[in-house]
Amino acid sequence: MSENVVHLHKPTDPPPPETAPTVLTVVPDAPAPAPVPLWVRSGRAVKSVATHERTKTVVRATARHGLYTLNGGRIVARRAWDGRTGARYERMIRAAEAAGNLEAAEEWEERLTRFRAARHHRRMDLLHSPVEAAKGVAIGTGMSVGVLVALGIVMAVNSGQVGDVVTPLSATVDFIALLIRIVQIVWGPLISIGPFLALLALWAVGRNQQAAPQWALPANVRNGEGEPITPSIVVKALRDLGVPALRNAIKEMGDAGASMLGPIRIAGCGVEVDVTLPSGVSTIEVQNRRRKLAENLTRHEHEVFITIPQAARTVRLWIADSGALDEPIGPSPLVTDETLTADYAKGRAPWGQDLRGDAAALSLYQRHLLITGLSNQGKTAALRALALWACLDRRVEFRIADLKGAGDWAMFDGLATVLIQGPADEQVIEATEMVEGLVDEMNRRIEVRRRDPGAVFTPLIGIVDEAQVAFMCPVKDEEGRPYGGSKAVSRYFMAVRKVHNQGRVVDVLLWEGTQDPTDQNLPKLVREGAHTRASLALGTESQARMALGDKAVDGGAAPHLLRQGLDKGTLVVASDGIEIPAGQASITVRTHYIDDEAAVAITERAKALRDGVTTLHSIDRGEERDPLADIAAVIGDAPRVRTQEVITRLAALNADAYAGWSFIDLKRVLDAAGAEPYKSDGRMVVGRDRVTRALAERHTDGSASADG
Repeated sequence: MSENVVHLHKPTDPPPPETAPTVLTVVPDAPAPAPVPLWVRSGRAVKSVATHERTKTVVRATARHGLYTLNGGRIVARRAWDGRTGARYERMIRAAEAAGNLEAAEEWEERLTRFRAARHHRRMDLLHSPVEAAKGVAIGTGMSVGVLVALGIVMAVNSGQVGDVVTPLSATVDFIALLIRIVQIVWGPLISIGPFLALLALWAVGRNQQAAPQWALPANVRNGEGEPITPSIVVKALRDLGVPALRNAIKEMGDAGASMLGPIRIAGCGVEVDVTLPSGVSTIEVQNRRRKLAENLTRHEHEVFITIPQAARTVRLWIADSGALDEPIGPSPLVTDETLTADYAKGRAPWGQDLRGDAAALSLYQRHLLITGLSNQGKTAALRALALWACLDRRVEFRIADLKGAGDWAMFDGLATVLIQGPADEQVIEATEMVEGLVDEMNRRIEVRRRDPGAVFTPLIGIVDEAQVAFMCPVKDEEGRPYGGSKAVSRYFMAVRKVHNQGRVVDVLLWEGTQDPTDQNLPKLVREGAHTRASLALGTESQARMALGDKAVDGGAAPHLLRQGLDKGTLVVASDGIEIPAGQASITVRTHYIDDEAAVAITERAKALRDGVTTLHSIDRGEERDPLADIAAVIGDAPRVRTQEVITRLAALNADAYAGWSFIDLKRVLDAAGAEPYKSDGRMVVGRDRVTRALAERHTDGSASADG
């Protein structure tokens, strides 16, 4: 009779503890589980042993070393066969014919003919060699015996003993007998261990060539860690790429498929090699199999780049060292060299390094810029790095709209004449009017250039970060015109198009940074208006084409293959402002990262180069202006500012009121107030003290009039 177990349970909603009754439930014991059959337990044990990691390691090691010996013998036999026959020359002839290089084929055929002639000559010599060898042995033996007898006669004459005549001869015979004895003693062990030594030699050859299946190799070799790129590895990777025409052509070439390859050159943190494809194989077939090619080379997809050089039917492979692209590059020269300056017209901004490890520098001169990519990939940092270099040229003026508003551009306060920060519709309106102010300044400069073809202007760079916020803004103005959108009625879109069309020639430029490019948040006409187009990691190839253009993507540019989150700061750049290898349409750049603290230090150096800049944080619109007060505001704390700079700042402050101003308009206001401009260092300037004094006197006069 089975025992009963008493369990204590409480109801779901128990009453207070002092009144809660205890519920008694009697539950019989559960039946005992059925015993597991012995054959099941044995099968589980066998499976556990068979799948144990130690068992797998032993099996791999056994297979690996056995195949090293077997394939080592095959390799030695192949080498011996190649050395004794013309097989090597025949393979090279087939390879040259497959590659369409008839001159090389004729050269190898000539070498094969010379090899066969030399071999025939050696074989004919062997027919006469036994007779010649016998004659040589007979003559040599006779001469040796004669020398020994002569030596014995000399010894006998010297000692007076006739028996010394045969002493040298008998000593020689004894020595030969000793050698025979030594050979008899050693021969047995040599016969025993000789095969083992031969097997060891074959094993060493196989191990050196890693002549075993991939699954049997050690873990570090299977993972490709430290595996060098050799011609045979590249040829095997191409052969197994899944292109039938390529595979068949390599089979016809034999091991000489390496004739498709140019020299393997060290290129930065990897190697570079040009591959001339056989007839019938197009470059696009190789480009479309980038991931498989990388895996065949024991690399990750992001560690292999395929570009198209100028040579026909050729692809250029850049293969990184394993893990090298995950290592950070060094700091920016802007951080390490505090004496570094910039020259907008002739200099180049140090942006980072290309894949070869060479410095990548970008010319900003008269080039509109577009940088795009997914969120949090380093777009703002890459854009800001260029601005931090350009600000070290005291001639460059910045007007910045940061529509993210996270403070990434806060260090330009006191350096930029306009700094708008925030993602709200109000900031989009101000950013739109800022770009329209660029258009007004551009038109003013064009008019000056029309009157004076030799006029030279200071660079004016407008920056809109997170420009997609402006394009997607639904707000309309008083006349019903939308600020955002991609139609001709859109104020922001049309202002950008006007700057793109004519701004370059008068050094009015626009840089934009935007996320996730689509036709809605980055219209086609705006994309194509940028001279320098760069992209971080993107999601799809269609986005890559929007960001860089069809030509760059067809030429091998692949920002959509960069790893989101892992390849931060890595840009694919299409521009004539950066040095791109001949025949390529783009270049991949790993940009320097400049943190906020270093950026503040750089902008402080830039501010020290200037007389002082008053930064406007909003664009005033529609109200009645006080020109003298506005002049005082744009001068700020600087003791004096050039008249042309004052006019430019006034236009940025309020384009409606001051966009058409000239020196005559400025002089009229200042003369009327008694704060006339004057010359300083040969340039006309406006003095802060004169303007401040004029304002004070005006206020005093106003107060006196009111009192009277």
